[in-house]
Amino acid sequence: MASICSVLPAMLCKFPAIDESTIRLARKAVDDSFKGFVRSYGNAIDTVVQPLQWFLNYLESLFVSSPWIVILALMVAVVYFGSRNIAITIGTALSMITIGLVGLWNDTMVTLAMVTVCTLISILIGIPIGILMARSDRVQAFVNPVLDVMQTMPSFVYLIPVVMIFGIGKVPGLIAVVIYAVPPMIRLTNLGIRLVDKEVLEAADAFGSSTWQKLKNVQMPLALPTIMAGINQTIMMSLAMVVVASMIGVGGLGKNVLQAIANQFFTVGFLNGFALVGIAIIFDRTSQAFGKRLQKHSEVIHG
Repeated sequence: MASICSVLPAMLCKFPAIDESTIRLARKAVDDSFKGFVRSYGNAIDTVVQPLQWFLNYLESLFVSSPWIVILALMVAVVYFGSRNIAITIGTALSMITIGLVGLWNDTMVTLAMVTVCTLISILIGIPIGILMARSDRVQAFVNPVLDVMQTMPSFVYLIPVVMIFGIGKVPGLIAVVIYAVPPMIRLTNLGIRLVDKEVLEAADAFGSSTWQKLKNVQMPLALPTIMAGINQTIMMSLAMVVVASMIGVGGLGKNVLQAIANQFFTVGFLNGFALVGIAIIFDRTSQAFGKRLQKHSEVIHG
């Protein structure tokens, strides 16, 4: 290659990059602008997100302080009524008992509180945006590239602006998790509504349904199994991001995994990883079973 470059113009062998001083100035301008924004509006942003801090602290305290038998009974009841599957219900009970026996009950409750809040926020954000995307090709064309960036950007990169704005703590971790986990909710809501049979919509139009009535009584019920799949994926991605978010102050199982990596504690890392996997399987099996029940229910009504 050196011999080839010796006879070719330098610009063909060395990529014509922008001058380093120019890049340095541009980078400094962007960084200074962002820091100025944080100094000007940081306090206002903290005030806006303060309710998230209160809600997360309340839910975490509720999960940790409540008797374990009550939490276990509630989890088993939710899983049973969601899945109507005895095997999944027994598996949930055994998994949670095993987690408690190895001393990870409190950390698991902290993680459950975080995942619960992140999932609720993702649903509140994702469903309206998904509906807007389904109703407008222009909105979809605008939002899709944003979702592509959110899903492909390395998760560690999210932590940089979040920490600069909010500092270290639970709320910054929560926001980073939501950014990482909300795209499937948006995409699958949009997909579910767009896949509703046009003949069903035409029948709704024939009966004089308004746009809101079609959305409420036709599109959302028929899209519900797909939306449930979006909720499932959001929960899975929230659990996956918990370990990364532990770097900026999120406690629970993610913090333990991070400490195990730093100190090379294989057993600690394995046990906490097992607890995360157990929670993920419980959520996954329950939401999948619930989605299948919704699908069968829709087929009976509209079939």
